[in-house]
Amino acid sequence: MNFHDSERMIGILRDEGYNLTDNPDEADLIIFNTCSIREKAEQKFYSDLGRLRKLKKTNPGLKIGVGGCIAQQEGKRIFGRVPYVNLVLGPQNIESLPDLIGTEKSTSLEDRPDNSKTYIHPHRLDRIKAWVTIMYGCDNFCSYCVVPYTRGRERARPWKDIHREVKGLSEAGYKEITLLGQNVNSYGSGLEDGMDFTDLLYKIHSMDGIKRIRFITSHPKDLSKKLVRAMKELSKVCEHIHLPLQSGSDSVLYLMKRVYTYSDYKEKIELLRAEIPGIAITSDIITGFPGESEEDFEKTVKALKEINYDGIFAFKYSKRPNTSAVKLPYHMPDEVKAERLTRVLDIQDEITLRKNKELIGKEVGVLVEGKSKIGEDKMTGRTRTNKIVNFSGKTDLIGQEIKLRIIEARHHSLEGEI
Repeated sequence: MNFHDSERMIGILRDEGYNLTDNPDEADLIIFNTCSIREKAEQKFYSDLGRLRKLKKTNPGLKIGVGGCIAQQEGKRIFGRVPYVNLVLGPQNIESLPDLIGTEKSTSLEDRPDNSKTYIHPHRLDRIKAWVTIMYGCDNFCSYCVVPYTRGRERARPWKDIHREVKGLSEAGYKEITLLGQNVNSYGSGLEDGMDFTDLLYKIHSMDGIKRIRFITSHPKDLSKKLVRAMKELSKVCEHIHLPLQSGSDSVLYLMKRVYTYSDYKEKIELLRAEIPGIAITSDIITGFPGESEEDFEKTVKALKEINYDGIFAFKYSKRPNTSAVKLPYHMPDEVKAERLTRVLDIQDEITLRKNKELIGKEVGVLVEGKSKIGEDKMTGRTRTNKIVNFSGKTDLIGQEIKLRIIEARHHSLEGEI
């Protein structure tokens, strides 16, 4: 979502006469689009911002802006901490950017419940796949998560606006779209037409041009049989779902305010695999949540081994401002959280590598995205199950769906041949 927000900001700035540069020394304006979902991301941002002090001294005319969730969270306090920052704007106020550039110290952070109706033409940084926001904000208020406080309450974009954007992408030659929302499964809340997320998928599937449809993120509590049936029936919808578990312990899930049990979650995994053979499932895991006992943690380990994810994003719990988890008792030492995180990652690495090795010798469909980072003569693409495949090929294959035979498997990618 932050990546797409950056595309939107670039789109606005290009309309204002700005062009991108890879060299900060040439820049008239530098904007940090920030994330505050983890404490580490926040620390890294302030460290990177500190490195611009010298550049600001040599170029006093340089304007420095802070956008994204840290901007929304910290507001004007950023000016006190880093005096050479010129502007601060939250993720709900991107359209205010042109007004802020001409001022010396300015912010735009007000809650804007109507921004689901504001469309900004983004500057797409990819020519094959595109991100399409279908909703903003979140109403779940998980006890560890800062998103409802930085991105506001849930608002869905009207279908006609999404249709116009997807139609434009199709006409521009895009092959794949990813529908974005903090919880796409609850799309439709507040809309007058009664459309839900499954209805939206059917409508987009019927449009010409787009070959692949993906979506993130899904909340397990809202994953319905209707949606699973749609994923099975709609050939453009890719066989991959990101379904965050967070913990295998019911007591920890309760403290997290996740509103499901591990048994509920596992039933939905079994339904997905029964209806969509070969589907790839990825997840999020948090280690060291306040009050997580060794027994609770072992239940997460057991869940990893039972479910056999294709991959996970795993993090140590970190305190986030305004969240209710901050007030919970029994916060864990960092070394305990880190040790548990290492165990989780080691277990998942073994599972991921084993699942990837099972693909060796098999033929897979790959949408070619561009040049690979691993070699001059290599191209890269993704399977419908969202696995990265590198292979020897020419640039004229970019944008095409081709068949590759898998010849080698690694933890985070595959090697294929035409």
